[in-house]
Amino acid sequence: MKYFILLLTLSIFTACNNATKVESSPVTNPTAEQLSSATNGVQSSFAKAKPVLDSTRYNVAFLIMDGTFNTELTAPFDIFQHTIFRENIKAMNVFTVANTLDPIRTFEGMYLLPDFDYTQENLPKIDILVVPSAEHHLDTDLEDESLISFVQKVDKEAQFMTSHCDGAFVLAKAGVLDNHVSTTFPSDIDKMRGTFPQLDIRKEVLFVHDGKYITSAGGAKSFEAALYLAEHLYGAEIARSLAGGLVIDWKLEEVPHLIIKTEK
Repeated sequence: MKYFILLLTLSIFTACNNATKVESSPVTNPTAEQLSSATNGVQSSFAKAKPVLDSTRYNVAFLIMDGTFNTELTAPFDIFQHTIFRENIKAMNVFTVANTLDPIRTFEGMYLLPDFDYTQENLPKIDILVVPSAEHHLDTDLEDESLISFVQKVDKEAQFMTSHCDGAFVLAKAGVLDNHVSTTFPSDIDKMRGTFPQLDIRKEVLFVHDGKYITSAGGAKSFEAALYLAEHLYGAEIARSLAGGLVIDWKLEEVPHLIIKTEK
């Protein structure tokens, strides 16, 4: 019995010691390929589990990529996802699209599994496209022909095309903001004007709505732009309800904005 207890004690000590070594092993910023390889079974099962889309709702796609900024993604995502908890409205199916089904890493370090790969054929019809800002929207992303082509394709049928912060650069590069008024992150307005001199880009506002295009300054003000679209579609009462659920005091008249012409 003493021999058995001694072996058991040694086993527990050894296991805990090994566990400590594993937990203390340094892992710094693994690549998407490393993460995919390390979690192959889990990643594959998630990638194959496509969201179930209710055909009675708006399909709202969030365009994500490596370097996407958290706030410009999660702010409108929160607002739109919560529409499913409101009665007597056409709520929203929210999902992410990327050029891969492998994990992507946001600028702040979160890993996300895209719902759909926009380079494949099984992409659902998109009623509303949301383009959050990403790290390289002012440079290399604008050279991505597949990305720009996707935006142009969606624009042909979407009811709304929206951007937050530097996501407006992607819409501008796709040519969809031509002949429309827009805005972007305040400190990047001059950069956008220089890159796209043909565009009418406004300062002093947090979002602009022109036709089916809604562009916002981004950051925390992404909430306001998303709430504006909710109010445009569902009315002020629903918008205030969605805002209240996130402890936001929503009053459209108090938010600096510009409405050129609207569509529903």
